[in-house]
Amino acid sequence: MSGSTLEIENLHVEIEGNKILKGVDLTIKGGEFHAIMGPNGTGKSTLASAIMGHPSFEITEGNVYLDGKDVLAMEVDERARAGLFLGMQYPSEISGVTTSDFLRSSINSRREEGDEISLMKFIKEMDQALDYLDIDKNMAQRYLNEGFSGGEKKRNEILQLMLLKPEMAILDEIDSGLDIDALKVVSKGINKLRDDQFGCLIITHYQRLLNYITPDKVHVMMQGRIVKTGGPDLAKRLESEGYDWIKEEQGIEEETTGQEV
Repeated sequence: MSGSTLEIENLHVEIEGNKILKGVDLTIKGGEFHAIMGPNGTGKSTLASAIMGHPSFEITEGNVYLDGKDVLAMEVDERARAGLFLGMQYPSEISGVTTSDFLRSSINSRREEGDEISLMKFIKEMDQALDYLDIDKNMAQRYLNEGFSGGEKKRNEILQLMLLKPEMAILDEIDSGLDIDALKVVSKGINKLRDDQFGCLIITHYQRLLNYITPDKVHVMMQGRIVKTGGPDLAKRLESEGYDWIKEEQGIEEETTGQEV
């Protein structure tokens, strides 16, 4: 049995009247890992934010479905409960809420009333994930992301991913600011979830993350739309040759949307 399917159809998104996404079409099935690459300002992070319902982004046209259910009709918390997960480029700090309490509440929000995870089971699963990601167990008792280094915040995003076990994850530049050791740990956590029930969209600037997480498909975004799709070799060619050959191939003079998003 395959997992969930995320379908993005002709998605157009604006922010403060500026057109950012100009017709994105993408389908990700359970078991598939897709990567979106592209220069700054081409709309990659806008795509992630729009799917998850960020209020600053206005969807003017198009549809997003998860297993045939209209994602755009859902509130943000409903999208998360439906099985969507966003690994953020800049995770927020939340004072007064420990990482442990946040994680347990998040897990229970996806379970039926009366079927909440027991404290002992939660602690066992959290400790196993902390060990797997080489995270100091004391971090679980610290306020969420408060005072965390960039690397700690990104590991914490993957900790959430491992414990919440969503059907479909969108990871927005989860590799930015990581040294090579942290990059390996983060990649290990993502790869651990790889099976035919779990789909993943990885947004990244760099091939180096894809040295550790092999995507099934690589998409290149320019001017707020996907202009080229290929396999893992496409990412390697981008690393060695840059994007100019795609611009020439597609007849694109300016790759950005005109906005730094």
